[in-house]
Parts: sequence; C-alpha cells; structure tokens
Amino acid sequence: MSKPHPERATPQQPAAEAPNLPAGIRRHLGQNLRAQYADSLEAPVNARLEALIAQLDKTKR
Repeated sequence: MSKPHPERATPQQPAAEAPNLPAGIRRHLGQNLRAQYADSLEAPVNARLEALIAQLDKTKR
C-alpha cells in the first residue's frame, strides 16, 4: 500500500490552483533557475538516460 502524496490531487480533493505571482517575482525565479541549471543543460547526457529518452521518443510516434 502506498502513502498518499499531499501535493497530488485525489478523487475526493481537487487540486489547488497555483498562486498568482507578480511578473517581477516570476522573472527573478526564472533567472535564478536558469543560472542554477545552466551547467547541467550543457553537460553530456548519461548513456542510460539517453537510452530512456530514446524509448520515450519511440512511444510518442
């Protein structure tokens, strides 16, 4: 038996709407996230991960 995840909607409980954030805060968050993950986007993909991505591509077609 798995534990319910509080962030996931259940049939009895609808998902809460995302809070509206001002444009300046969204822009600030986006810039910081891009800076944080820039190195990982340029790094080569692990061979196992690349194989999994290829499998996903096949199922989309």
